[in-house]
Amino acid sequence: MASRLHAFNRFELKYLVPVEEAAEIRDELAERMDRDLNSPVGGYGVWSLYYDTPQLRFYWEKIEGLKFRRKLRIRHYGNLDGVTDESPVCVEIKQRVNRVTQKRRITLPYGTARQLCDGRHLVEHSPHERAFIHEVLELVVRLNLQPTAITGYQREALVGRDADTGLRVTFDRRIRGRDRDFHFGIATPENRFTIPPHMSVMEIKVNERTPHWITDLAARRNLNLIRVSKYVQSVEAFGLAPRSVFHLNEADYPPPTPTEQSLPQQRSAPEAPWKAGAQ
Repeated sequence: MASRLHAFNRFELKYLVPVEEAAEIRDELAERMDRDLNSPVGGYGVWSLYYDTPQLRFYWEKIEGLKFRRKLRIRHYGNLDGVTDESPVCVEIKQRVNRVTQKRRITLPYGTARQLCDGRHLVEHSPHERAFIHEVLELVVRLNLQPTAITGYQREALVGRDADTGLRVTFDRRIRGRDRDFHFGIATPENRFTIPPHMSVMEIKVNERTPHWITDLAARRNLNLIRVSKYVQSVEAFGLAPRSVFHLNEADYPPPTPTEQSLPQQRSAPEAPWKAGAQ
């Protein structure tokens, strides 16, 4: 049986930029990059349920900047309308080792993922997935992990071409979250913006080195590297930890209607179906 376990290491650089400038940067990048074939017109939704200890251990490890830290989450790609126990999701352990981000994840039906992370049951798996499944279960039981916050945003992704095939740049906008109603299938949850809706997070992801033309672009536009975590923003927005409080009601800022003209043009390529495993 083929393993569904997926793992990769990479370096990540993050910038906070106004939505309008992000669109300009995206169009400039499109001259050297292609739109990710997994990203439909207008981008795609990314929703993550984060687990933490009752004392918010993972949150404080991030705040304190520990060189080794990790998080457990269940992630769904796409619209939340119609999410069922059969919908594919990723159970993921994201960890930081010095400056390198490592991700290991497995794709499971949503109901099975909840049995593993919420019910703390050993679920059916292949031999290749055994170590990962047991690591997730050990973390949940030993640390008494529980659902803590959900984050959601709309993502547009570009991928490098030719010599830059390991390059990926994402633009995340409408970044919001909630501290309750942790089922993805909730019809009308109350989300709050955890980053002002006129701002977006631009993230550069590389396997080894950042292309010089990317660093030149960042310097020319006076972009400053930031340390931002969507999970941390959600924890703070809802007052779960005493650092800062910022939120705007999602309903007060409806999303614009995406148009094809607002997206960068890319070289012709065969159409590929969008899939849940998009990064």
